[in-house]
Order: sequence, then structure tokens, then C-alpha cells
Amino acid sequence: MGMNRATANRHEADHELGRGVQTGSLLMALAGVAFVGYGVVFLARTFFGSGFELGVATLNGVTPAELNAVDPAVMHYINHLHVATSAFIIATGIAVTALAWYGVRNGLLWAWATAIVAAVVGLAIALPMHYADLFAHNWMTHLGPIYLATVVFVAGAVLAYPGVRSEPRTAEPSGNTEA
Repeated sequence: MGMNRATANRHEADHELGRGVQTGSLLMALAGVAFVGYGVVFLARTFFGSGFELGVATLNGVTPAELNAVDPAVMHYINHLHVATSAFIIATGIAVTALAWYGVRNGLLWAWATAIVAAVVGLAIALPMHYADLFAHNWMTHLGPIYLATVVFVAGAVLAYPGVRSEPRTAEPSGNTEA
């Protein structure tokens, strides 16, 4: 009877860890999809927007049209950088989503760690420049979406961590309660 209770307790604990991994990986994947969405909006604004990017209508009062009239090459270069930046935001979002959905959801520590590193490197390099006050931007629309996605991602990573393992899970033989 003691063995059956120990087995039940272990399965209960495994179920709780599994639920954390499932919820956490879902949140991490949703954040990855949000990163993709942010990148798509960033890209679309390059070609169809009235400003430079989300939350940046002008650069010190100069609109994109005015800058283009003064020096079209500068606007082409800015657009080139926006396309490249959006591509890397979208690519990172795709990688984070796939790692979370296919790796973290299966409890793989390497997938969890890789998703964390990918997101942290991107954010750690991109975000500090925003605090240098080099140009005016609307903090809420410019950084709000990415911070919201980051909070969701971190919550998912924290929920998933206790259930991830360094080795793949293997199925236990069923019905074997004797040791």
C-alpha cells in the first residue's frame, strides 16, 4: 500500500510539473507570436505608415516626407534598416515560438534555455538605446507592445522551468508497481 501511495504522489507531482510546462510553453509561444506581430507592424509601417515606426511620428519635428524631400538616400537607408530590423524581430519571434511549442512543451531544457537566450539577447541589445533620449517617441506605443510580450514570455518561462529536464522524457512501463 505504501508503494501505491508513493506512486500516486509521484504521478501527482509529475502532473503539476506537466501543467506548468504546458501553460508556460503556451505563454512563451504566445509571446513569440507577439514578437512576430510587432515585427510585421514594424515592416508594414515602413511601406504604409505615416511615421518612422510605432510611436515615432517625426524625428525632431521632421516627417518622413520632409526628410525624403531633403535627402531621399537617407530615407531609403532608414527604410532599409527598418526592413532589416523587422526581419530579425520576426525571425526571433518564429524561433522563440517554435522552441516553446515543440521543445519547452516537451520538457526539453535546451529548448527552454535557447528560447531565453534568443529573447534576452535581442532585448538586451535593442532596449537600452531607447533610454538615451536621442529622439522623441511615444513610450507607450513604441515600447508598450514589446514590454507586454516580454512580461508574458517571462511568466511562461518561470512557469515552465520546474518541469523542463536536461534529458528527453521516456515512458515508464505501465502497471509495474513492484520493485
